[in-house]
Amino acid sequence: MIDFFKYAFAKASSSQLMVIIMFLVSTTITAQTKVGGVVYDEFGDGVPFANVFFPGSSEGTITNDNGRFYLQSDNNYDTIQISFIGYETLTYTLESRVNLELNLTLKTEAAALDAVVIYTGKTSKKNNPALDILRKVWENRRKNGLSQFKQYQYDKYEKLEFDMNTIDSQMVNSKLFRGMEFIFDYADTSNVTGKTYLPILLMNPYLPYMVIMKLIKKRKI
Repeated sequence: MIDFFKYAFAKASSSQLMVIIMFLVSTTITAQTKVGGVVYDEFGDGVPFANVFFPGSSEGTITNDNGRFYLQSDNNYDTIQISFIGYETLTYTLESRVNLELNLTLKTEAAALDAVVIYTGKTSKKNNPALDILRKVWENRRKNGLSQFKQYQYDKYEKLEFDMNTIDSQMVNSKLFRGMEFIFDYADTSNVTGKTYLPILLMNPYLPYMVIMKLIKKRKI
């Protein structure tokens, strides 16, 4: 691989060198693990709002109304887990760094309730414990709010990504990328537009902030 890059740098034009440098930067800072697909139940229906996450981390997402999900991380993971109430937790081994067409099926838990009672009509608000809890929250929202602290600190993360859009065969076969066709192995597809794009540059700065209530001032630290 090192000999390949030595050859590429020696033979590439100035414009190609710029593409190589931007590509090398992007491959080190773009997401290392990308996972996407659909979570089904045993009847073939999509499971909405199922939890999808990387085991041992705080990185995760939930499926949409159709059971579809997309999750990416800057770290390398070899497994994902899917869980939802009433189903057994599924652990799936990832075959590669990018897995975007997964079809995963959850099995119903063996344990079952002895009986289920279903009430029709409106539920009485007088004996609803959830409403009692919410009332307590509303009553104490000023007492427990951030404004009661003299100062507090929080971390802010921003993500800015530059992509090369509309990747087609004409672009892949252009002279600009001759000898560098391997970079298109990192192309991805947008879940929104369905178009193919190539990540070129990704900035993900970490910005700590401190808020001092007495001065009513917020500053970056």
